[in-house]
Amino acid sequence: MADADSPPRKPVSEPDELTEPFFAAGAEGRLLLAACDSCGELRLPSSPVCPSCLGEGFSWREASGRGTVYTFAVMHQRYHPAWEPDLPYNIAVVELDEGPRMPANVVGVDNGELAVGMAVEVVWQREGDAPVPRFRPAADG
Repeated sequence: MADADSPPRKPVSEPDELTEPFFAAGAEGRLLLAACDSCGELRLPSSPVCPSCLGEGFSWREASGRGTVYTFAVMHQRYHPAWEPDLPYNIAVVELDEGPRMPANVVGVDNGELAVGMAVEVVWQREGDAPVPRFRPAADG
């Protein structure tokens, strides 16, 4: 728990038994996706049951980390005190080249230049102890 004088921490996902490989790979700069052992469907977030075939097993597969902005919004209102210094900030849904859609912030671009269809690539940033996937404009995009 933070003391009264420390700034509030951003609420981010923390590794658990199911997601530990995802976060371990993220700490190395790699993006993993859960792939159903029965039908091969890639999914995010990882879950013990496949939403397509209801199969229960999955394996981790490395993804390219590339995709396109599917949609986004720019937040101007503070919903959590830890995000106040970042206002205004964006929240995007990135459609990965492998298919799944992933919510994340897009960094390294002015919010006014963010566009649907923009080519992006994953970049990992730390929030406390956890690596957090964010996206930046693709170097060749």
